[in-house]
Amino acid sequence: MLLRTKLFGKTYEFGTIKELLAKANEEKSGDRQAGIAAESAAERMAAKHVLAHVTLETLRQNPAIPHERDEVTRVIDEGVNETIYAEIKSMQLGELREWLLADTTTSAMIRRISNGLTAEMIAGVAKLMSNLDLMIAAKKIRVTAHCNTTIGLPGTLSSRNQPNHPTDSPAGIKASIYEGLSFGSGDCVIGINPSDDSLSSVSRLFEMTHQVITTWKIPTQNSVLAHITTQMEALKRGVPIDLLFQSLAGSEKANQGFGISVGLLDEAYQMARKYCNSNGPNYFYFETGQGTALSAGAHEGADQLTMEARCYGLARRYHPFIVNTVVGFIGPEYLYDSVQITRAGLEDHFMGKLTGIPMGCDACYTNHAVATQNDIENLAVLLTTTGCCYFMGVPMGDDIMLSYQSTSYHDTASLRQLLGLRPIPEFEAWMEDLGLMKDGVLTEKAGDASFFLQK
Repeated sequence: MLLRTKLFGKTYEFGTIKELLAKANEEKSGDRQAGIAAESAAERMAAKHVLAHVTLETLRQNPAIPHERDEVTRVIDEGVNETIYAEIKSMQLGELREWLLADTTTSAMIRRISNGLTAEMIAGVAKLMSNLDLMIAAKKIRVTAHCNTTIGLPGTLSSRNQPNHPTDSPAGIKASIYEGLSFGSGDCVIGINPSDDSLSSVSRLFEMTHQVITTWKIPTQNSVLAHITTQMEALKRGVPIDLLFQSLAGSEKANQGFGISVGLLDEAYQMARKYCNSNGPNYFYFETGQGTALSAGAHEGADQLTMEARCYGLARRYHPFIVNTVVGFIGPEYLYDSVQITRAGLEDHFMGKLTGIPMGCDACYTNHAVATQNDIENLAVLLTTTGCCYFMGVPMGDDIMLSYQSTSYHDTASLRQLLGLRPIPEFEAWMEDLGLMKDGVLTEKAGDASFFLQK
């Protein structure tokens, strides 16, 4: 297989598909740290040119990690619809890009083709796209899922109510939940990152959020972002759980670092279908992020973008309700500044939707990254215009437990106002009943959570 081209009188040759994919990636500090990035803009463009002529069949035959030593690779490959793959395998990656961007290509057409794609194909086509290309292609793709409510409906933008607390104080968490609800945050999920992963603490948080939801008859779902084994044990004991959560990585080795395997996730999925408190049929909440495998020394020489696409290929096996890329959370060692964070957010959203899963984004950054709150707001606007399902809702955009900067409760309300979007319909009806919203617009009562304390 000859992976070579000449550009400006210089010949560029790439030894493997994995190297080609890495060199074709947009500039990322993580890839530079790993020693796999293109040495120059010219080499990057040469790699993109060569990659555009690689067939989908070649990409399937050359996964980032060989089948025999990686279960994520096997899951992705086993999930390919062979009939659809046979129709498209001779297509070059550049041709796939043009097809995705064509005015005549519809969401239904893309959703069908996605069943014949592997993660490396999806990562590869993302590398051939500009930011605007990623937005146009992702905007076409409509992905919905249902737990107690339906995420991803046209004309909607949802929010995860994220009431984290440094000591898991039920009173403190409740206060944050109520504040978020008063702004319209929580139609996606009320989801807590616990500081204490013990069974007793996690169970208490599930029970507390369930009590809030049932008392106020809120059309939503609860989740506590503990380790999957803790949640499984809680589920066995009858704790009211709507969504099971787990962080994912794109390699078997990296997932072992999380204490998970495909076998464990399969077991959790079967338990969820049998015991979860929600209606389903979608019971999983996954979080990912570029740089996860690299930070664990488990990227196997592959670039961050390709490893992220593999996360989505794994997630697809479990038909998740929501998947969230925590795009700037790992830090500037992996995504250095707002330019790289913005690019990664648009890449991840596109790749997730092309994989066929409902995508949200934690548009966020750590305090040592070269980024500001304005940069994150810019990314949130870009993602909203391209059909992102949901964002985080954090009090004042400052997570006091995880110590990072994200989108606030009122940011989602502002994005809805700016772009004419609304909450999930049942949740909007609930807000109208409480007098928090009228005809899709927040009322004067919105933002004042004190009335929740009267019941």
